[in-house]
Amino acid sequence: MKLADRRAVGARLAAALLLSASVVLMGCQSKTAKLGAADPLTTASTNEPSFKRTAELGELWKSNPKDTKLGLAYADSLEQIGQGEQRMQVYERLASQNPEDISLKATYGKALLETGRGGEAIAVLEDVAASGKGDWRALSALGSAYDQDGQHTKARQQYEKALAMQPGELTVVNNIGMSHALEGDLPKAEKVLKDAMAQPGSAKIPRIRQNLALVVGLQGRFDESRDIASADLPPDQVEANLAYLQKMLSQANTWKQLAGDGSGS
Repeated sequence: MKLADRRAVGARLAAALLLSASVVLMGCQSKTAKLGAADPLTTASTNEPSFKRTAELGELWKSNPKDTKLGLAYADSLEQIGQGEQRMQVYERLASQNPEDISLKATYGKALLETGRGGEAIAVLEDVAASGKGDWRALSALGSAYDQDGQHTKARQQYEKALAMQPGELTVVNNIGMSHALEGDLPKAEKVLKDAMAQPGSAKIPRIRQNLALVVGLQGRFDESRDIASADLPPDQVEANLAYLQKMLSQANTWKQLAGDGSGS
């Protein structure tokens, strides 16, 4: 499969990955609701108390912008009320005020990655990796940033370094599989994900199974994809995902690209 074709597949795959993200988002929403209900400033009738608490945290932090603990609490509160951009501004200022705090820099890099700012995440996370003080999670995040930026070979190099620090870590193996998928090598991605599924503990990481279902579906094996996905998702969600994949694969040239030999040449 030519490079241009692999990139086209990767772009379509990135769009398809939004499907599995909806499950994660639903979980996050439930968690936020529980947090809100437990917040002593929150009432049943309005969200104003949460905004009030956020404002109070902001005033406290502005009086001491080097206070990492307070700044992170403020950033978390901003996220809970939907102020994602302001949250990132807090992370950026915290990192600039505490340049030697590698853990903080890693947190900032991961947040950049989560918001789709892969290029910026790479710069931050490369500093973490260069320090020699980052843990396997930071290396895996750097790999994800490279994947997001289309640098899949570099991504897998970071995943391998992460595995050297944390042997057998299935979340990293999952990332390796999806890196191959994003590059357009679906057979290789399927093999890696199936190997991960065969390992003890994989049942506790549903996204491995859902990513396998996605990769299988992208190869046109919809019945098999349905069986895999049904272990975690309700029938209506499974069918919605499959319908999206079928629609995507019906687009011009997509099926031909996905049916390539997967050699990466």
